This record gives sequence, C-alpha cells and structure tokens, in this order.
Amino acid sequence: MNLILVERIDSNKRGSLQKPLWLIFIGKKMPSIEKIWSKYLRRFAVDHWYRFIKQRLHWTLPALSTPHKCERWSNLMPLMTWQLWLAKDIVKESRLPWQKSQSNLTPGRVAQSMLGLLVEIGTPAQVPKPRGKSTGWLKGKKRNKRTRYPVVKKGKSANKKAKNKKN
Repeated sequence: MNLILVERIDSNKRGSLQKPLWLIFIGKKMPSIEKIWSKYLRRFAVDHWYRFIKQRLHWTLPALSTPHKCERWSNLMPLMTWQLWLAKDIVKESRLPWQKSQSNLTPGRVAQSMLGLLVEIGTPAQVPKPRGKSTGWLKGKKRNKRTRYPVVKKGKSANKKAKNKKN
C-alpha cells in the first residue's frame, strides 16, 4: 500500500495551497503519478454506478439474513448492468410523457424500457396452478426454525454519563 499526498496551488490565491488530497494505491507495482491521476478522475463514473445500482437496481433494498446471500446479491449487480448495456440497442424506447426522447439510451432508460423486450422473450416459468386449497406442508417433512441472533444495542457513551452526573 502506498500513501500519496497531492498538494495543489490555488490559482485564485497567489502561492497558497489548496486542501491536501490523500490517495492510497494498493497493488504490486506503483504506476506513474499521471496514471494514478487519470484513474482518480474516473471515480465519478464509478460513484454514479454505485448510485444507480442502489437507487434503480435496489442493491441495498433486500434484508438478507446471511453474508453469503448478501454477497450473491451483490454479485448480480454487474451482471444486471451488463444486461442493460447489451439490451440498449434492442429495446424500443418507452418514455414517460415528461421525458424527452433520447437517441443514446442511458441504463436507467433501458431499464424503464425492458418490459417490451421481456414480453417478447417470454418466461421459462411454468403456467400458474389453478386456485384452490393448497396441499400444505408434506407429512413427515421436518421444519427448521430460522436461526435467530441476539440484538446488539448501543450503550450510552461515558461522556454523556459524566455530563449527567455533573448536572
């Protein structure tokens, strides 16, 4: 791990430095400063992708019970992004009345337009079963209760206790 301090001169104030910028590089071979700076500038695209998967693809929405399930759900996010990117040229734009038409669809607009493509492709799911009384739980099948974990409660800090005693 290499720690890099970037100090820049403020163009508005003669000779004074802007706030220092600390960067960390983790890797086997340290690249040149120019390459590090170009990668730093690409962080905006990565930040927007994280915002997109949180808001549009609901990355943080499910309350999954195990780290394994969380990791599996997180592994689906790049796959969903690639599917949207690949479907960009196939889908017909489906926009809301207040949205302007786009020639180059964004991933969000592609996600909005995917319904038509999914209807055309169809589904591998079976036809729904008719309504009626369900068969219920099979006899002799063992039921396992979900593992419960104790709730971790945050205690009061020592500073608050000391302030309360003084008053």
